[in-house]
Amino acid sequence: MTCEHPAVVPERALSKPERQKLVLSLVERRSLGTQQELLEALEAEGCRVTQATVSRDIRELGLRKAANALGGERYVRPESERRVDPRETLRALLERFARRASAAGNIVVLHCDIGSAPGIARALDRAGHPHVVGSLAGDDTVLVIAPTARDAAALARELTQAAQAGG
Repeated sequence: MTCEHPAVVPERALSKPERQKLVLSLVERRSLGTQQELLEALEAEGCRVTQATVSRDIRELGLRKAANALGGERYVRPESERRVDPRETLRALLERFARRASAAGNIVVLHCDIGSAPGIARALDRAGHPHVVGSLAGDDTVLVIAPTARDAAALARELTQAAQAGG
């Protein structure tokens, strides 16, 4: 079993914790309702694992199925069922997946783990942060637009502190 991400680390297999972070990121960003869909999503990210590994990750992460917007089912984290303060979601995502942030004019560049940028960007937008006008996410980078350069500098410091709080 290998778990590689060709765009970032083509020759290095992901560890179990890294793979499970990717699984969490995928189920947060996409509506995946079967083990096969999750397996295919992992493979699209360059992570080739067996169905047994996917099944074990689902169990260990405590994923469960919930109704999606179209009436089908999708995997969700156990805590995603209850309504959570968007600021708390943002804090948790930053602590777990963010690495560092820097300001450039009124834009903040936030570097994060592979696959986590869309979830972080969505959380930033939903949190109603006064320094965030909007965001744009790639795979491992979020561009955050702030009203002013001063706001961007303050936001970059805040995001970096949150990332460092997570270890």
